Amino acid sequence: MGKKRVVCAGTFDHFHLGHADFLKQARALGDELIVIVARDENVRRIKNILPEHNENERRESVEKTDIPDKVTLGYTDKDIFKILEDLKPDIIALGYDQRVSEDKLKERLPKCKIVRLKPFKPDKYKSSYYRAKTRFKRARPPKAGEPF
Repeated sequence: MGKKRVVCAGTFDHFHLGHADFLKQARALGDELIVIVARDENVRRIKNILPEHNENERRESVEKTDIPDKVTLGYTDKDIFKILEDLKPDIIALGYDQRVSEDKLKERLPKCKIVRLKPFKPDKYKSSYYRAKTRFKRARPPKAGEPF
């Protein structure tokens, strides 16, 4: 038997403990973990927001964890599943809140197992919370003694 290749993907903006847990759960599913970090233009197109950290910063944050064997940027093609066909995973790990059609994945990669991972304290660790905090900090004037 060959190694089981696991692939997961995400934006990973404001990398936090929820992201780390997601990567650890994915890692536990097989022998090799490849992480796809979403390109800025794809995040803008799919989520209708621009990440606060650019794609290279987000890729580096994931690499620094030393959890994945490989971290790659996604393709800039509108077909977000093309990279999966090229990586040929045995397992695709999806986050609990990722809006990806498991049926469409199965159509494109019929031999691939799809696993929906469990949330890790979703009331505390979510990138949208961190985005809201940084927006709040930028929106209000600094308090006395706070740096600009």
